[in-house]
Amino acid sequence: MILFPNAKINLGLYITEKRSDGFHNLSTCFYPVPWSDILEITPHDTFEFSTSGLAISGALETNLCYRAFMLLKEAFNIAPVHIHLHKVIPMGAGLGGGSSDAAYTLMGLRDMFKLPLTNEDLIPFAQKLGSDCAFFLFNQAQIGTEKGDVLTPLDLSLTGKFLVMVYPNFGISTQEAYAGVKPKKARKNWEKQFAKPLETWKETISNDFENSLFPAYPQLAEIKNELYAMGAQYAAMSGSGSTIFGLFDQEVKLPESWKAFQTWSGLLP
Repeated sequence: MILFPNAKINLGLYITEKRSDGFHNLSTCFYPVPWSDILEITPHDTFEFSTSGLAISGALETNLCYRAFMLLKEAFNIAPVHIHLHKVIPMGAGLGGGSSDAAYTLMGLRDMFKLPLTNEDLIPFAQKLGSDCAFFLFNQAQIGTEKGDVLTPLDLSLTGKFLVMVYPNFGISTQEAYAGVKPKKARKNWEKQFAKPLETWKETISNDFENSLFPAYPQLAEIKNELYAMGAQYAAMSGSGSTIFGLFDQEVKLPESWKAFQTWSGLLP
């Protein structure tokens, strides 16, 4: 079984309060994008996990694909498998690649072993793996609240828009990103904001992480400004990571100076 876990972008993100459990509540809009990893799951005598592509750090026990397998093994006593992950989506990038890998592992194992679970039934498993993991079970525009794991579908389509994503070859840890935020009460009606023309979003929608991370990493602000100079209708940081994206009405050529970065560009399906 071969699957293609895709990335996401946050069209806007607001940190609304610090929680008693140490996490933060937020209000954000997730949107699926086609930058994808490759995940292969095959039956095996013992559990094995292997990787290729971008290097993945950390012990096996912390890997989200492994943890997804263990959750379903504990609940349904599924047989061992070999999971191979070809990593393409950069890490610490605000693109949700690890969460997507975990969500697709849950769905792949469910299908392989014919478990009596709908995608809705998988939500509690996904929530144990990551705040944005459940989003990838549905892969449609959704509003995320609380830790980002309480989801509400949003009637929004960016089909036909030309998307550019720029990862400047360094990640930002979640811990570092949240260390600089100053929570404010939610102040956006997403449905109302996204009903306005895309070129007006830059006046009404933003990402709170930019306030502290742009001064710390001026290159990120420079990339955002370049995207607007190229004609982007809207540009922003994605999530708490270092990827900056721009949405265009037509295809654009990327600057030569970005050849050293990891980028993805193309029409949104």
